[in-house]
Amino acid sequence: MPQTPAARRTQAATPGEFTFAAAFFDHDHILGMCGGLCGAGARLKWAFDPDPAKLRSFREKFPQARAARSLDEILGDPEVRLVAAAGVPCDRGPAGCRVMEAGKDKTPFTSMARLKEARAAVRRTGRKFSVYFSERLHVECAVRAGELVRAGAVGRVIQVLGLGPHRLRKATRPAWFFKRAQYGGILCDIGSHQFEQFLFYSGATDATVERAAVANFANPDKPEFEDFGEASLVGNNGASSYVRLDWFTPDGLRTWGDGRTVILGTEGFIELRKYVDVARGGGDRLYLVDGKGERRYDLRGKVGYPFFGQLIQDCLHRTEEAMAQEHTFRAAELCLRAQAAARRISTP
Repeated sequence: MPQTPAARRTQAATPGEFTFAAAFFDHDHILGMCGGLCGAGARLKWAFDPDPAKLRSFREKFPQARAARSLDEILGDPEVRLVAAAGVPCDRGPAGCRVMEAGKDKTPFTSMARLKEARAAVRRTGRKFSVYFSERLHVECAVRAGELVRAGAVGRVIQVLGLGPHRLRKATRPAWFFKRAQYGGILCDIGSHQFEQFLFYSGATDATVERAAVANFANPDKPEFEDFGEASLVGNNGASSYVRLDWFTPDGLRTWGDGRTVILGTEGFIELRKYVDVARGGGDRLYLVDGKGERRYDLRGKVGYPFFGQLIQDCLHRTEEAMAQEHTFRAAELCLRAQAAARRISTP
């Protein structure tokens, strides 16, 4: 196994070189996005949400951000190069298009029409629509797995298994969380991380949805909600994938979900225990099995998160080191295709 690099936390921007803003705080992913960008040297100047309580809570964590009176105030500031946002899923695409039309970059979609609008806006404006696929980009063992795959540690990747269980915390969720038109369906919502990882680790640039299904097994009082989903894909390079999403993480687990990824290659396999190694300890653990033996690596604090610095540099220099725009859109498109093809499992 190649030597694990020291944690990469170098500044990608000099003080004042890269300014960004944050808007719409309906999902806690906004905290990870902003923390990652600030850690890479970006300056957070503005914060906006129409809900004063959400804005106040955000600024308690990022007091350097000034409270904007509207999104227009942010879009009118020539210093702002990028807007990070985590609004209601159905609103993310239109918000991103507004940001790009204002000459800034945006950090998916609940309908194919919204995706087409975003593609057109990127072509028209030359800006970036970036998506925070946190389950790969903000997990150190997942970052290291990408390096190992690229180095040929398991040979040619022929299958990627992705498990994305989550804890529901039903009583704390807002009304939109259970509205199909607003959250997009389970394959479109939390499934987005798994589809992106399949493309990335396998090297496929597109895929066919062979089978997909969704269900509401345990929440009859929320008829539009899907608490289970699964899909099988075959990539245009022959690699396959199975993904499973659910909202059934039991209260006895120490964290919100036992997210796992298994990458099977022709010469070995990698398993990622991202957030917890059940009954054994913390997460960020990578298991590698190849012709030389079995190894376990504890990677928390040892790899870092290069995506944020790369994204800053991409915005400054119009490059594509962090993530290719077509990769971003293709991952989102696969979610939408799987959701549209999914049969609904009937329940008693």
